[in-house]
Amino acid sequence: MKRLFDFSLALFALLILLIPLCLVAILVKLTSAGPIVYWSDRVGRHNKIFKMPKFRTMRVDTPAVATHLLSDPAQFLTPVGSFLRKSSLDELPQLWSIFKGDMSFVGPRPALFNQDDLIALRTQYGVDAALPGLTGWAQINGRDELPIPVKVKLDVDYVNNQSFWLDLKIIFLTFLKVLGRDGIQH
Repeated sequence: MKRLFDFSLALFALLILLIPLCLVAILVKLTSAGPIVYWSDRVGRHNKIFKMPKFRTMRVDTPAVATHLLSDPAQFLTPVGSFLRKSSLDELPQLWSIFKGDMSFVGPRPALFNQDDLIALRTQYGVDAALPGLTGWAQINGRDELPIPVKVKLDVDYVNNQSFWLDLKIIFLTFLKVLGRDGIQH
C-alpha cells in the first residue's frame, strides 16, 4: 500500500508541480554556472547507493560533504541557493526518486555516501532496512539541528511505529515546517 501511495502521489505532484519545477530550473540556470540538477550519491535501503536529484544550490566547486561539515557553507551557495534551501524547493526533484522507487515520501532521510557514522548507527539499529524518505520523523523534530544519535533514535522510533496514519501526520507536519522554515541552518 505504501508503494502505491508513493507512486500515485509522486505522479500527481510531478504533474501539478510541472510549471514550478520548470521555473526553478530556469532560475538555477540563469543565476549560476553548472548543471541545474545535482545528483548526489545517497545511501538507500540496505545501504545501497543511489543517485538522488536536487536542484543545485551550491557552486560546482563545493566539496562533497554534508553541509554542516563545511567551515562556511554560505560561501558556497549560489545566488538563489539560500532561498531554494529555506523554501525546500531544492528538494522537488526527489519526486523522481520516489516515482522510481528509490525513496518514499516518508522515511529516514537518505544519508550521504560518506556519512559513515550515521550509516553505521542506522545499520546497527536496523534503520537501513527502511526505504529513505523525502521527509521523516527526524525532519519534523529538528531537521539539520539534530546530533546523529538523536536523529537515529527518531529514525528507529519511526521504523518501529510506521503506519499509513503516521506517514500522513509526518507529511502534514512537514508542510507546516516548510511554511515556517523551521530547522533550516543554511
